[in-house]
Amino acid sequence: QAQLVESGGGLVQPGGSLRLSCTGSGIFIRFSTMAWYRQAPGKQRQLVATITSSSSTDYVDSVKGRFTISRDNAKNTVYLQMNNLRTEDTAVYYCSKEGRDWGQGTQVTVSS
Repeated sequence: QAQLVESGGGLVQPGGSLRLSCTGSGIFIRFSTMAWYRQAPGKQRQLVATITSSSSTDYVDSVKGRFTISRDNAKNTVYLQMNNLRTEDTAVYYCSKEGRDWGQGTQVTVSS
């Protein structure tokens, strides 16, 4: 079954860091715009960061300077490095290929 598989979530204290990974299994990302979204309880899904096939990046204002999206096409993987995490970053994080293919999500909880 073709799918995107996220990993790297977990529980971290405020100010901590996590790196999320999204790997295509039967889905190839090399020529696609990839994105990370997140959904907090009771809230709509929010676009967090995007990276084009030429590695141009964009971020929602609330994560600029703290999160970095990157890609390794040889590994068919996209990453989201999250630094200086805040409690409001708590959410399920999803990766997406072109807004059409989605992973199952990985939980990120920022709490002391």
